[in-house]
Amino acid sequence: MSTVAVILAAGLGKRMKSSLPKVLHPILGDPSLLWVLRALPGSVDHAVLVLHHGKPQVEAEIEKWRAEGLLPCPVSTVDQGEPLGTGHAVRAAEAELDRLEADRLLILCGDVPLIQASTLQELATGPAALLAMDLEQPGCYGRVLTHENGTLANMVEYKDANETERTIRLVNGGAYALPWAHLKPALRALSNTNAQGEYYLTDAVVAVAQATPVAVETCNPAELLGMNSRLDQAELQAIARKRINEAWMEEGVTFLEPASTLVGPRAVLAPDVLLEPSVRLEGNVVLGPGTRVGQGTVIRDAEVGAEVLIRPYCVIQKSIVGDKAQIGPFAHLREGSVLEERVHIGNFVETKKATLRVGAKANHLSYLGDTEVGERTNIGAGFISCNYDGVNKHRTTIGKDVFVGSDVQMVAPITIGDNVLIAAGSTLTKNVPEGALALSRAPQVTKDGLGKRFLGRK
Repeated sequence: MSTVAVILAAGLGKRMKSSLPKVLHPILGDPSLLWVLRALPGSVDHAVLVLHHGKPQVEAEIEKWRAEGLLPCPVSTVDQGEPLGTGHAVRAAEAELDRLEADRLLILCGDVPLIQASTLQELATGPAALLAMDLEQPGCYGRVLTHENGTLANMVEYKDANETERTIRLVNGGAYALPWAHLKPALRALSNTNAQGEYYLTDAVVAVAQATPVAVETCNPAELLGMNSRLDQAELQAIARKRINEAWMEEGVTFLEPASTLVGPRAVLAPDVLLEPSVRLEGNVVLGPGTRVGQGTVIRDAEVGAEVLIRPYCVIQKSIVGDKAQIGPFAHLREGSVLEERVHIGNFVETKKATLRVGAKANHLSYLGDTEVGERTNIGAGFISCNYDGVNKHRTTIGKDVFVGSDVQMVAPITIGDNVLIAAGSTLTKNVPEGALALSRAPQVTKDGLGKRFLGRK
């Protein structure tokens, strides 16, 4: 039996007031749509996204996620055209669903990011079911009416409900598992004679319930909250942050200030990790045991080893940091940086596509771009690898046990051998052999008494 997920993602999201499609707005660094895709159970063979507004942007993100291995199953897209309601959206996928020979559909909304994989797994196990919420204040949600045995009897949109129906607490959550053989004719028979002039998916679901029992399952309302405004987005992020942080604290991670610490859903944290206030971890982040991350640090798509000390206000992205390294404060590790064990990167040091071997140090105010630094080499304050000639990038290679004095520039391409001493204030343009002393300075000129006379005139 083939199960296909249909994810509705064609809405404009007017209340978001954004050129970015609503389903691409992030929660803890990951777009809403990616949260939904990640929650799909293993029984789903394929996902069909129903798109319209911002379709090229969404498809570009799908390709990126596919390349990064983030998609749980094959994904294809269809264009709804002018959105005429949720029923119209699913009907727009009819040809694709027939091509995929779908037997069962799992229908979800791309702007409902916090639905849990366990909830969808349970929803998908039965022959036909929908998710509902039991709310003390049901507001403008569509109401769900049930038979005595708990199966679906009817659903009514709020605008079409009478006063008695509006008192019902059980409301539609917008997630369904339905047999395609029953849903397909129900979609074709839909009418838009209602308050909004739209083709309601709920009418088709009610029609399915007349042919086969549709179970009504309830779940935590937070799982079915939609993102329709910036206020919704903030609320969803707060719920996700609390859920994730509490789960990691159960696993032995210390949060000095959980309310200000944002840990994304793809982060993996080892026991005895300590996160100081206002830390943000996004994307594929791995932190090894005993690592401490200083206040205000942002880490994205990076692997950090054990017992690493990251001082406050660092930025680390697409980098690898070895065990017992020390970084910061105010350091910036850009894409392609690799720090091996016990490397020290100090304040206001920037690296990009740089590899620092075991025990190397660059403690002050330096830029290392397209650079390799050998074991135990010390980079002095104010060092610059001049890697860009205005057209191309070039590589700097520095051997092991090298001492680089302060205010040194190396004009790439250049290779420095092992055990070299480079004098402070030098600009090097040529390779330096092993064991040499290299210096490049203008002669110092000293004029006796001239300074005193000059200051006297002032």
